[in-house]
Amino acid sequence: MLKSLKTFKIYNDVKDLRFLVCGPVGTGKSSTINTIRSIFEGRQFINCLAAAGSTTSHTLCYERFQIANEEGSFPFAINDIMGAETYSGVLSEDIVSALKGHMRECYPFNPQTPLSESNLYYNKNPTLSDQMHCLVFVMPADTISTQDKKFMQKMKSVMKAASSMGIPQVVFMTRVDLACPIPEKNLQNVYKSKMIKENMQKCSYELGVPVNRIFPVMNYHEQIHMNEDINCLMLNALTQIIYWANDYVLKKSSHQ
Repeated sequence: MLKSLKTFKIYNDVKDLRFLVCGPVGTGKSSTINTIRSIFEGRQFINCLAAAGSTTSHTLCYERFQIANEEGSFPFAINDIMGAETYSGVLSEDIVSALKGHMRECYPFNPQTPLSESNLYYNKNPTLSDQMHCLVFVMPADTISTQDKKFMQKMKSVMKAASSMGIPQVVFMTRVDLACPIPEKNLQNVYKSKMIKENMQKCSYELGVPVNRIFPVMNYHEQIHMNEDINCLMLNALTQIIYWANDYVLKKSSHQ
């Protein structure tokens, strides 16, 4: 899988496929980005400040991350935003602005006021290259059942907004090792876990995302050495979203 992703090319005018990563505060958004970069680098890579378990977001500005290769970088980029909360954190309006390509990099998030058209960081005329091509929602498997109802409704509204734009939406269900002893003992058995399947179904119901677009994954957090089981789960998820995002771009390009 890694070899095919390293040779992947976009056959249109868009330079990079862009993925917007969002989710609750302290759920492992930044750890997910670090894990993806670690897999491509072949070593532990820590660039995003991870705040797993934290009650406040460490992502204060709108950031884009790319993975370097011999030619410069791979043809996909990951955009990170402030963590979401029920009554604080990133605003739903700002997530939608980012999806539409209106938000410029380095925009400092304001949990009280959404990005306005008069703001210097507002892109008035976004192209397809500026827009997001897939929304990746990071949700921890061990806290799905305890998430606040109003928070889940808030995130579901974002998913609906992405759906209305035709943007693919997926869920990376992290911390599967903390949610169930089966994948904790052997990550290869994650899909054999009844508890993980139930959490996937609950997540599907709460967010309105089909079960086949919910991927159980595990991030590097305590591991010192690279782990093929962690890599395989993440690469499977990444492969799917890259192809779905590319399909979206091709469809949008044909209509322009």
